[in-house]
Amino acid sequence: MCGIVGIIGKSEVAPLLLEGLKRLEYRGYDSAGIATLVDGRIERRRAQGKLSGLDELLKRRPVQGRIGIGHTRWATHGIPNETNAHPHASARVAVVHNGIIENFAALRAELTAAGHVFESETDTEVVVHLIDRYLGEGLSPEDASFRALGRLDGAFALAILFAGRDDLLVAARQGSPLAVGWGEGEMYLGSDAFSLSHLTRSITYLEDGDWAVVRPTGVVIRDRDGRAVEREIRQTAYSGAMIGKGEHRHFMLKEIYEQPQVIGDTLGTMFNPVTRSITLPPLPFELAEVSAVTIIACGTSYYAGMVAKYWIERCARVPTQVDVASEFRYRLPVLPAGGLALFISQSGETADTLAALRHCREQGQHIAALVNVPESTIAREADAVLATMAGPEIGVASTKAFTTQLTVLACVAIALGRARGALTRDEESRLSQALVEVPARAAEVLAHDERLRQIALSIVEARDVLYIGRGTAYPIALEGALKLKEISYIHAEGYAAGEMKHGPIALIDETVPVIVIAPHDELYEKTASNVHEAVARGGRVIFLSDAAGVAKMAGHTVAAVELPEVDPFVTPILYAIPVQLLAYHVAVAKGTDVDQPRNLAKSVTVE
Repeated sequence: MCGIVGIIGKSEVAPLLLEGLKRLEYRGYDSAGIATLVDGRIERRRAQGKLSGLDELLKRRPVQGRIGIGHTRWATHGIPNETNAHPHASARVAVVHNGIIENFAALRAELTAAGHVFESETDTEVVVHLIDRYLGEGLSPEDASFRALGRLDGAFALAILFAGRDDLLVAARQGSPLAVGWGEGEMYLGSDAFSLSHLTRSITYLEDGDWAVVRPTGVVIRDRDGRAVEREIRQTAYSGAMIGKGEHRHFMLKEIYEQPQVIGDTLGTMFNPVTRSITLPPLPFELAEVSAVTIIACGTSYYAGMVAKYWIERCARVPTQVDVASEFRYRLPVLPAGGLALFISQSGETADTLAALRHCREQGQHIAALVNVPESTIAREADAVLATMAGPEIGVASTKAFTTQLTVLACVAIALGRARGALTRDEESRLSQALVEVPARAAEVLAHDERLRQIALSIVEARDVLYIGRGTAYPIALEGALKLKEISYIHAEGYAAGEMKHGPIALIDETVPVIVIAPHDELYEKTASNVHEAVARGGRVIFLSDAAGVAKMAGHTVAAVELPEVDPFVTPILYAIPVQLLAYHVAVAKGTDVDQPRNLAKSVTVE
């Protein structure tokens, strides 16, 4: 989603703004721009496409100034081009914006009738004209901003620059994240802490309804009613080092290869090697008293929740439901007293998930957040935080965040089962030991990278691909199909293997690869029968199983990948890795933009 950077500095800000925008590339974008003050005048540089285009433009047409704002845009209103790129500006004010102004059409009509001329198709430009109108009526920049903010409906984060005021930025947050960074005689604005990590580690997060008057010496934050409020200054864990690809061609591949390490790091926060038991972070409620679990997430995180449903109901015997966050509130869910609502989000800023969290709080649920960014909005609003140790995930398609989410969810299932007496001490020890072995087994899976690259070449020309699995392999089938769609643009669908004869089997012929996730567990034989059905209809079966499973299917598949033999409890974590690699290699072979696939954003901060 769109990214914002702002600086009131002591030196030239253009290169610092560009650096901050590079740190926001992982969110996805299709244009970028900056605005600074030069002798009091607003100067802009904007470019369609990647930041390299903006960088080249700044080399050809440098811009000076010690105060400025920058933006990466992911198109909502208006096509991606230079005209629609941010910042938008008049002679008196420039604005960058993340989010959607829901009432922009009415405001635009009102302002057009008053003589304002619009240049772009964006909703953001109404903010420029609205503030400009109030400045023209004699209001100060602070008062003009406050008055304009009161007229905006929707979710937004804003950074505002004023001509002739090299000592002032105004910022506002409603729904979309925005942070203030603290320096020595300098101040900063950013969509997240990572965007400012090259400048400062001291961060204040604005809360919903906040707006801020930022000057070189500090910030005054007010709520939506204009009352001054205090917000905590936090020390972010991010260092100033830019995240690089290392020896890898893409961030996605680097992050796939980081999984043995980050799964181990995540497990290390919850596993006690002395007692061989799982200990969750302190919770303000008793696990033993949890009556039901509601898991809410979007996209890949939703599939992690689907796996957790199997785990929790089996290990803890607690009824568990999983909901897509964007649909959850609209079915008017009936939530039980004493229930736990668990929200999964890599960024901790997903708008639909945050809205669902607030709904569950109103319904009296215990709130837990499983996030990769402990300073995020979802984390701050939860009763308890379950953190993954994945580190920054730059590739848009989630990989290491997914497997660390699964690692935490497995720990939650074990801890809940123990607290409720559904697991014996021996069972807890066995499952914990299975988790401890995952990092090493994950490294073994990565050894199949070249084999998966070769298999990928047989999929490149496919128009449709099916993924199937049973039990906890079913969500991994869904995730595999999502990964392939996201980065290769090949149509793919995941199905519960038992549903083959209820429709999907009609799609199978010799042109359709069928990727089967089939650990050699109690459901293996049933999945094997579905494989025979696919083969009988000409389907090209690619089979993922352990040695015993692959041996039984010999002669019936066009390709097989032999994965380590592990406890069935942890197979979803390991089997996620080959489907990630398969999607990656197909995308590379097709020549798509692996790290920033078209139309997608890393963090979806609007509904």
